[in-house]
Amino acid sequence: MYWALFVLLLIPVYKLSQVGKRRPRMPPGPPTIPILGNALQIPTTGLAKKFREWADKYGPIYSLTIGPTNIIVPSDRKAINQLLEKKGSIYSSRPHNYVTQYVTSGDHLTLEVVGPSWREKRSVVTRNLNPKSLDEKHFKIQEAECIIDSRTLIFKNPDNMYDYSRLYTLSVASTLIYGKRVADIDSAWYKRFFELMNIWLELQEPGANPPIDEFPFLKYLPGYWKKRADKCRRMMDKMWDDARQEIDERRAKGIQRDCFIDAKLDEYEEKGWPDWMTQHAFNNLWGELLEAGADTTANQILTLILALAKYPAFQKKAQAEIDAHCGTRRMPNFSDFNDLPYINCLVKEGMRWRPTAGTGLPHAVFLDDEYEGYLIPKDSMIFVPIWSLHHDPKQYPQPEEFNPDRYLNHPKLANEYAVSPDYNNRDDCLHHYGYGAGRRMCPGLHLAERNMWRIVAKLIWAFDITEPIDDKTGNSIPLDEEAFTSAILTCPLPFNVRLTPRSNEHLAVVQKELAEAQSFMSNWE
Repeated sequence: MYWALFVLLLIPVYKLSQVGKRRPRMPPGPPTIPILGNALQIPTTGLAKKFREWADKYGPIYSLTIGPTNIIVPSDRKAINQLLEKKGSIYSSRPHNYVTQYVTSGDHLTLEVVGPSWREKRSVVTRNLNPKSLDEKHFKIQEAECIIDSRTLIFKNPDNMYDYSRLYTLSVASTLIYGKRVADIDSAWYKRFFELMNIWLELQEPGANPPIDEFPFLKYLPGYWKKRADKCRRMMDKMWDDARQEIDERRAKGIQRDCFIDAKLDEYEEKGWPDWMTQHAFNNLWGELLEAGADTTANQILTLILALAKYPAFQKKAQAEIDAHCGTRRMPNFSDFNDLPYINCLVKEGMRWRPTAGTGLPHAVFLDDEYEGYLIPKDSMIFVPIWSLHHDPKQYPQPEEFNPDRYLNHPKLANEYAVSPDYNNRDDCLHHYGYGAGRRMCPGLHLAERNMWRIVAKLIWAFDITEPIDDKTGNSIPLDEEAFTSAILTCPLPFNVRLTPRSNEHLAVVQKELAEAQSFMSNWE
């Protein structure tokens, strides 16, 4: 009897000792320790670069454990294609995350598990942000804001390129979504939005919070993470609720605007609201679209401006192409896309060189699966290590150098390569993983690419973009191409460049096109 009792006591001890261990047949990875697994090896910042280090050591697919949670990291194109693309039906969910679920009350399209709510919300995005709608209807907003932004940088505030680049993407997204243009960086809407984004993105970075999902008792312990999560939740709810209240007050006065939220409210008021669509979920959906449409694209635009100043030879190459096509008669428009392929090269290389989402957001697998003899356990987290993929020296010589010439043979837009069955032709795997992979690929990629192409083309046409000059010495002040924020979405730290108008003829064209742009955008002010 005593032996039986002893054996019974050993069973939970044995089970506890297995927590944190890598299961047999899982892909290789760093050595684990009992209970914690690899938890102590996960950096609190800089996980994207750590993924590259592990890929070099453990190969094209490796695994980590944190307590009872398994993490699989496919680190080459073949593995990502075979798992996330071909088996997207079982790799398209998201793992539960206590902190982000708490902040959003579970209402966040990007973080939701697959289900009716996720499908309906994603359909809202794809119906509004498909190429046909963007190129036949919404393009005027993007073109007009580009012209206004260029004029501001020339005549009003040339030393504040950083904020005005962010204003451009925010105003485009806000106009499309809410019918509300953001006209100035001093507006409360601009300041509140980027304050919210800073805290929200810091909170989501891997390693920024205790491993609550692996060890649930940690949620009861006090700490800075909890205060930050509470603050973020209050800020997010208030901002999106205030935006909705403004829309409702406008509509109550009989003022309808050509924007996404008005169209959806009209539809629901006519057909009825879905049972699962609460007012909180509805308000959060549009707020999430704003954060996705404004913040990520702004990060990449700023990265491109930094690169153009740091590597002026590529800027000159693009200017020569634009000058041959547009001269000083007019600014380039997206309708010139096929005639200005080097602008597309710049955009693609910017996303390869410094992808804003270096680790992406993890997928979750529904079922046990296998890949090349390795076990991928059900409920594992699957990371697409974007920065690591883009900086593989075996694939890209001198990966730390900004070199748009890599894309001379890839003239199409991202989505055209992303849906190709040939994973080896995914822009040499440089660009498209910046938008994710599989069924969780960013549905806003069409808007993002067009925003980046337009603003870069217009800025290069109008300006010479160079490193700033020290007023005392007259020498250039070198920009630090490693100076980026640390968050789940990275962005260059505030920097300045020198914007020199290319000629009086260029200035005159900007001024000429400005009046029409301002008149058009007044419809949303």
